[in-house]
Amino acid sequence: MSLLTGASLTAADIARELGLTHANASYHLRNLLSGGLIVQDGEERIRGGVAKRYRYDSVRDRERDQETFRPADADSQRALFAALGNELIRRTAEADWSVGASMTDAELWVDPVVFREIRDRILRASRELHDAAQAPRTPGTVRTSTTIAMFRMGDS
Repeated sequence: MSLLTGASLTAADIARELGLTHANASYHLRNLLSGGLIVQDGEERIRGGVAKRYRYDSVRDRERDQETFRPADADSQRALFAALGNELIRRTAEADWSVGASMTDAELWVDPVVFREIRDRILRASRELHDAAQAPRTPGTVRTSTTIAMFRMGDS
């Protein structure tokens, strides 16, 4: 989905970028589309056939942000975070540590107003990154890994 943030891509584009077979990329794109996680963004003629283009609609997801993390869906959220953990392991194998990095992992007790203010600033920064995203390998861009998780915990 990250690749589809900065540009709409075909299954062939995704397959080349991720080193997958075209069939595998198509399969995953169909699943993401049926799950409502990406949208179709046009078609193009390629060698006598038609290739569908897909993109991740971050604006639509911004509108769903508050609906996404509901208590009734806690098992799904835990599964999502487990998948993100595995994705972080994969990405760090390709990290360029020579330019530095930033990471915070903490379980903190803070004033609720402070929590909301910081959460909202981080949300704005995340939106700015999504808005700035460009197509993979666009000249003058750098490939980054950005994972943000911030949530209020129970009082136990």
